[in-house]
Amino acid sequence: MMSKKTTFDAMEIIDRMIGDDAETRDLYEQAKVNVHVAQLIYDARAEAGLSQTELARMIGTSQSVISRLEDADYDGHSLSMLNRVAQALDREVKIDLVPTVPSLEDASFPRPSL
Repeated sequence: MMSKKTTFDAMEIIDRMIGDDAETRDLYEQAKVNVHVAQLIYDARAEAGLSQTELARMIGTSQSVISRLEDADYDGHSLSMLNRVAQALDREVKIDLVPTVPSLEDASFPRPSL
């Protein structure tokens, strides 16, 4: 049996800890999406030089809504709100459906015939 290489990469460590637990893996994947969306909103707002209050005024909402959107723990992102934020920041929302990539451990490789 091959021992796993030592790593300091937090994401790889978390991935190893989750292992094959499907429910935990689903929660982890959703959390990654939430973190990513929150960071995208924060980065675009900061790049535009706007405060949360200024962005909120531009899209007709409150500062607390923008704060929630930028919170990595928030899981209520709606497409319509993301489009409003994007439009105010002169951006566009792009969504892509891509095939899931199985781990190498799950992959079945054809064996050559002898």
